[in-house]
Amino acid sequence: MNRQDFLNYMGLAVGGGLVSACFQACEAKTTGQAVNFTLDLNNPANAALKTIGGAVVVNNVIVAKTSSGGYSALASACTHEGATVTYSGSSQQFVCPRHGAEFSTTGAVLRGPARTALTQYKTELRGNSLKIYS
Repeated sequence: MNRQDFLNYMGLAVGGGLVSACFQACEAKTTGQAVNFTLDLNNPANAALKTIGGAVVVNNVIVAKTSSGGYSALASACTHEGATVTYSGSSQQFVCPRHGAEFSTTGAVLRGPARTALTQYKTELRGNSLKIYS
């Protein structure tokens, strides 16, 4: 191998490594945190949860009232770059406003660029108290 071939080979190897590192850095490193809190649905701050399609973000968790009348609770940070997702009641999907990733009410990726699901948390409604927990 001559010097020019060696330099070309090294340039490709280094360039490939940089591109790989860039793609890995674009995928947010989010892991589901342990959660255990209760929302008072009579509290005006949680009023949106009384309406189908309403949602609130509390303690890095987005909680939404789905069309079935149940609740969905997911980690609120998009797994692509960490932006806070919103809930679209009309499509029953969680959407990242930064790059348009879409997630189901169970957290599954429906549309990229995110490749990793949002962590789903359990919900339990008792009267006007909604418990969110791991």
